[in-house]
Amino acid sequence: MPALPHGDPAPSDGGLPAGLDWARPLRAYVHVPFCAARCGYCDFNTYTAAELGGFGTQAYLRAIGEEIDLAATVCKPQPLASIFIGGGTPSLLEPADLAAMLSHLASAFGLQAGAEVTMEANPENVTARALDGWLAAGITRLSLGMQNADRHALAVLQRKHTPGAAVAAAQLARTQGFEHISLDLIYGVPGQSNESWRRTLLAALRAQPDHVSAYALGVEQGTALFRQVSKGEVVAPDPDATAEQYDITDEVLTAHGFQWYEISNWAQPGGQCEHNLGYWHNDNWWGFGPGAHSHVDGVRWWNVKRPATYQSMLAVGHSPAAAREIVDEQGRRLEQIMLQVRLEQGIPAGLPGTERLLAQGLLETADGARLRLTRAGRMLADAVVRVLVGWD
Repeated sequence: MPALPHGDPAPSDGGLPAGLDWARPLRAYVHVPFCAARCGYCDFNTYTAAELGGFGTQAYLRAIGEEIDLAATVCKPQPLASIFIGGGTPSLLEPADLAAMLSHLASAFGLQAGAEVTMEANPENVTARALDGWLAAGITRLSLGMQNADRHALAVLQRKHTPGAAVAAAQLARTQGFEHISLDLIYGVPGQSNESWRRTLLAALRAQPDHVSAYALGVEQGTALFRQVSKGEVVAPDPDATAEQYDITDEVLTAHGFQWYEISNWAQPGGQCEHNLGYWHNDNWWGFGPGAHSHVDGVRWWNVKRPATYQSMLAVGHSPAAAREIVDEQGRRLEQIMLQVRLEQGIPAGLPGTERLLAQGLLETADGARLRLTRAGRMLADAVVRVLVGWD
């Protein structure tokens, strides 16, 4: 897993600078670091039971509660606009524990009426009993890790579930009462043909999600997949095949009533993930849990990664933040461009470099005042950003 970024020392009491703008919505991310097994491509801050050395769910839940209490003393009081419980595998927690955690957040901050509350789940953990418990706990949106419907691709990714498990889980979730269901997919897997990828998309659509996230497979240093590619045991993803499969993704989802609203995300009307939109709009959020990142009005900080260290810092009343940075005006401008360009509503027309990008077919008119990425531009978004900020 990647190392934490470098930054300035973070105050042990979790304090933030005076004069911050709290007018933007405040959101909460909760990181659950537990996984039953480590997938070969994953570099997230996650741990199996064997790696945790006795650190268990009850110790984790106590520490999360202590961080919630700390955050409530630091933040300007306002109801949370959304909550996202990610990981890791949040569905490994008991529904009653999830309910207690959400109740603690709502008690400490309040929760806006109708607020979106998302939880990531492994298809293997989805049962009628679990779904009823999640609904009762206040989960309003389920994000299922399908990744692929091709048996070979799942083997390359070292996913443990069977090809049809996620579709069956989504269908059961719909039957039990979940209105908002998202499926996460991974394309560009070595050895998967375009036709096989198309079949994966059609299988996902049979589950009737209202949201699909599709990400290109990355080979991250330190992962099992990185070691396999380095040794020649697995072929590295092919950039041309990956680009073709992005094209197929957009084509198939658009034909079935989905609209892209962010480079890697498509939704039916009303199915957009409001929490993730908050990240791209640079809202304020507090990230709870080991390795979680937070942001308030240009102040960014990140927690220590090891769960036992996270717990021990909170147990003595200290913030678990490892470091922080205060983004200057130039950095804020760069962040704004990097985030806005990913969205369907795009960037203001007239920014430096936009005429060049229009001529290259990487931008198009969204409306009279804004420009957005074309499909080709979405696959070259990093290059587009370099032009917009004057690096290229």
